Amino acid sequence: MTKLLILIVVVLGILAVAQLARVYELTSRLRGKREEDISDSDNRFNARLMWLFLPVYFGFFLWLCIAYKDKMLPVAASEHGAETDWLMDFNWWILIITFIITNILLFWFAGKYVYSKDRRAFWQPHNNKLELAWTIAPAAVLAVIIIYGLNSWAKITAPASPDAIQVELYARQFDWTARYPGADGNLGATDFRLINGTNALGIVTRESVATRLAELDAEIATGDSVLAHAILAETKHAELTEQVGRMRRNKQRILNLRTLMEQDITEKGVASPYMHGADDIVIKEFHLPVRQEVKVLIRSQDVIHSAYLPHLRAQMNAVPGMTTTIKMTPTITTDSMRLITKNEAFDFILLCNKICGASHYNMQMPLVVTDAATHDTWYAEAMKKPFQAPPAPPAPPVAPAPDSTATMAAANTVAQAQSTR
Repeated sequence: MTKLLILIVVVLGILAVAQLARVYELTSRLRGKREEDISDSDNRFNARLMWLFLPVYFGFFLWLCIAYKDKMLPVAASEHGAETDWLMDFNWWILIITFIITNILLFWFAGKYVYSKDRRAFWQPHNNKLELAWTIAPAAVLAVIIIYGLNSWAKITAPASPDAIQVELYARQFDWTARYPGADGNLGATDFRLINGTNALGIVTRESVATRLAELDAEIATGDSVLAHAILAETKHAELTEQVGRMRRNKQRILNLRTLMEQDITEKGVASPYMHGADDIVIKEFHLPVRQEVKVLIRSQDVIHSAYLPHLRAQMNAVPGMTTTIKMTPTITTDSMRLITKNEAFDFILLCNKICGASHYNMQMPLVVTDAATHDTWYAEAMKKPFQAPPAPPAPPVAPAPDSTATMAAANTVAQAQSTR
């Protein structure tokens, strides 16, 4: 109710001001005063308003900075985030200083040089020194910003160290999936043609290739059966024929992939990426250890997404058909950030920063940053559920059952010997 009353008062105030302006306009016409005729008193009044507006303007700017300071992101939680924040603050100080100087000059001169019919404005069509000054000064400032920016960019995009932890983030409409290397410490190869209900990331292993080929064989057989025995409309027949042909082509590509995989395994042995996918950890959780460098590999199944971790100041596009990377080193754990923000429910969040469809807002996944020991405990538990369970060990050989005939003969012999005695 209070808000409604405030709204009504504001609307009535606007209408009152509009009516007063209309009355003033009508009285000016009755006095024979033209609209373009401005008196000296009006000019002086407007000039004083310019000077009055200056402190009000800066006061409102200062109030905004104070009132909304707690709505900004908290301190950066990664090494390159601190670098990014420093660069941003450097730019902000340049902008704020320029903003203050420019507006002081703007409103001061607007009030000082009020119109006077006894004074003529000085007209200067060209001045080489002024042109040079306002060209060199911004160029020098921009050069400093660019140099600092390139230096920060080089640090952020430098290759990750060889001992960096590897994590893959897989995007699809509308969720995220994380993949960690298994006990062998390496992520396996992937291929989108192997994506199915049990292999959402298309991890390449001998078992996943065989499974996908079996699925395609069943689908092709079903399609051929329908084409051979069912009565279909011409358009449906053509559509199903094209679909079966597409499945055959896909099957041939997977057969080529299997040949390539076997050749690579033969040449490289355990060094082949096709040997490392079975023990990968595919999980809907995202965990990182603090103070350890992480190399994040980012892929997309369908459209362009963007992996965005605002508190770590990290963002990288997820592009279909390619793998993008970004490195980061978390510096603050989740528990510590909860103390910093005074929010017990705080979580780092992985977001999608590209509008990727109707449920784009659903693409969120919490990131848990813990100390190394806690992370190792979680990782050891996660490794118990690999992408493909290791094959069961062969059963121990069973001793052959003794021949019943030979057993009975031996028993009779023993019995006869005992009776003879």
